[in-house]
Amino acid sequence: MTTWRRELYRSSNGDRWLLARDTESGEVFVRHEANPASGGQSTHINIGTFLFQGGHGPEHQELLRLIGTLVEE
Repeated sequence: MTTWRRELYRSSNGDRWLLARDTESGEVFVRHEANPASGGQSTHINIGTFLFQGGHGPEHQELLRLIGTLVEE
């Protein structure tokens, strides 16, 4: 799977959230990359699930801001 990625947010502890798109299927999702101290695992999260279950953290606010830029004049 080849993915295009854009960093949404990096926390002070090193966790990263990226907006990603699978270039073959076109699927768009959020990728969470945990910091090395937390095991460094990556998680593939559906955008709806990310926004619904994740709360209102800075990573969520940045995704919403980015989505908002799509409808600005």
